[in-house]
Amino acid sequence: MGRAVIINSIRFILLIATQVFLFKNIGYYNLSIPYLYILFILLLPFGIPNTLLFVLAFFTGITVDVFYDTLGLNAIACTVMAFVRIVFISVTVQRDGFDNEPEPSLGIMGFRWFIFYAVILTFFHHLILFSFETFKFSELGFTLIRVVLSTFFTVFLILITEFAFFRKKIR
Repeated sequence: MGRAVIINSIRFILLIATQVFLFKNIGYYNLSIPYLYILFILLLPFGIPNTLLFVLAFFTGITVDVFYDTLGLNAIACTVMAFVRIVFISVTVQRDGFDNEPEPSLGIMGFRWFIFYAVILTFFHHLILFSFETFKFSELGFTLIRVVLSTFFTVFLILITEFAFFRKKIR
């Protein structure tokens, strides 16, 4: 348990620092904006209590909000993403699989499951974030384009990161 806390703490610091200092000013004409920091929430262990998951998701989002000056938009999006994560995992992963698999990473769960998991959660994060950011029905088409392009860009970066730290399944 102590090792998981240390690994996740280091992961949190590295992902937030990378997001704030590298990806904050990267984007393609405000259409495709990467949010790699959500990888922290994606890779939290299966056995984490739901209350702690929501607290960590909110804290992750509010930390990014402090640096982005977005007044809680990332906190809302991360909290909704945590809820979608709970629903997605409860639907796709068998209950007895929680004991055998420590975290939902690419090396443990396989490529197909992980890509579907990352796309769904990233899409919901971006949908909430950009919808609340724009908050106009007249901008719905532009918002959906931003959501889709940013989702692809973010998932691409998540896959690159996961392949960089890829570990095979141990079974």
